This record gives sequence, C-alpha cells and structure tokens, in this order.
Amino acid sequence: MRRSSLFVAIIAICAAAPCFAGGQNESRGDVPSSAVAATATPAVQPEAVAALEKMSAHLRSLKSFGLHADTTIDLVTQDDQKLQFPGTIDYKVRTPDGLYIAMKTDRKEREVWYDGKTLTIYGPRNKLYAQTPAPPTIAALLGLAEDKYGIELPLADLFLWGTPKAPVSSLRSAAYVGPARINGSVTDQYAFRQDGVDWQIWIEAGDKPLPRRMVLTTTDDPTQPQFSSTLTWNTSAAVRDADFAFAPPKDAHRIELVAADVAAAKEASP
Repeated sequence: MRRSSLFVAIIAICAAAPCFAGGQNESRGDVPSSAVAATATPAVQPEAVAALEKMSAHLRSLKSFGLHADTTIDLVTQDDQKLQFPGTIDYKVRTPDGLYIAMKTDRKEREVWYDGKTLTIYGPRNKLYAQTPAPPTIAALLGLAEDKYGIELPLADLFLWGTPKAPVSSLRSAAYVGPARINGSVTDQYAFRQDGVDWQIWIEAGDKPLPRRMVLTTTDDPTQPQFSSTLTWNTSAAVRDADFAFAPPKDAHRIELVAADVAAAKEASP
C-alpha cells in the first residue's frame, strides 16, 4: 500500500491513526483482547502477511471484473478542520489491457478509459477530455500516469498487490484484528503499518479472499486525513472491447494532457 493511494491526484473524485478500542465487533461479538494487544505493539505477524499474500494472489488471478466502491475522503482546511466528502468509484477491468473508471461526488465527475493503446480522462460535466498514448498493460499504465502526469488512479493498489511494486518487506507492522461482517460478507480485519501510512483491510473469508473494505490514514501529515472505501465485487461481469474505447460526444472538446514535474511536487509536499 503506497502513501499516495490515499489521494487520487488530479482526477480526484473530490477537489487519528486507527484506534482499536473496546466495544462490540460488527458481527461476531467483542474484538478479541489478544488482537487489540497485538495492534498495540508494532510487529509483523506471519498470519497477517499470509492473508495479504493470499488475497493478492486471488486478485492477480482475476481476468475480468466489475467493482463498485462507496468512498469517503478527508480534506483538511487551512485551519486544520477536517471535511468529509462521500463518493463512488465504478470499475470495469479486463486484464491486461482494458480499464474503465467512473468517479462521482456531488462536486465532481471523472471518467477514465484505457484500451491498451490510449489513456483518456473525461469530465462529463464540462465536456472536456484529454488523451495520451499508453503502454500495453494496466501495470505499465499506472507507472506512466503517475511518473509522467502525476495522476494516481483510485484504488491502484488493487492492481499492485502481489507484484514487485507492493513488496511485503515494506511493512513495519501487520496484525490480525478480528472477524467482521461487511455488507453481508464474512470477513477478517487486518491492520498494517508502513512509513507514512496506516491501513486496515477487511478480507472476505473462504476461497475467494477479496478485499471488502479499506481504510487508509496518512500518518506523516499532522492532521492524519483518511480515505475509506467499501467494495462490492462482480467477478463474473461481462466486458466488451467497447467498454474500454472512448467515443467523444459531439459537443466534447479535447484539451492537452500536460506532463507534471512529479519530482518537484514530491519535494514540495510536507
């Protein structure tokens, strides 16, 4: 999990570290005291890493899928007041070269299209779109978008887990928290910590270990903003070539996609 995954950069759906207090678990009683104690002491539990690797392998095995995410992102004002903005993200995916994303909030809408040759970013409200040639795989597309344009696609870690881009060696702690039920799915909750980010993930129990919920907290920002998402999967979704090919509406206007000085932006960030 990368720190930057908390944000979705210029295609964003909108312009305290996790606490394991006592109380009722959502579905199956109290969180075990052993799990609470485990999260208090930074340590990499092998069973937590194994669960993450099992989930990652399952994600990499999916050839196509649909995904709906209900999201909440924190934005912090200049006087350090946190504001929360709900939104949705919808994905259609066909590996290795098909991607469609629709992101919506009350304030903004963005659509992303990728067909193995071209990346298109479209604003339905202002009818503006930008395009650039793209590499032949989703994994390579993520690198191009971030490194050249400063664009980080939402929930990009779904495509990076189980690859060298997301090594488990970067984990400073990993712990099993306890069982939970997310939208009717029985899951297991885990907590992980890396430099700059704490994150929690709820993984479906059984032989289809899909991530069902994620919460990310940026810890190297004193305001510790969070991004959360609850995921609904359709692993049997039918996809077509047309799902990933952008056809501009007649009244749409093309604009230039300008390369960003990513290195300077990272140096300037707090």
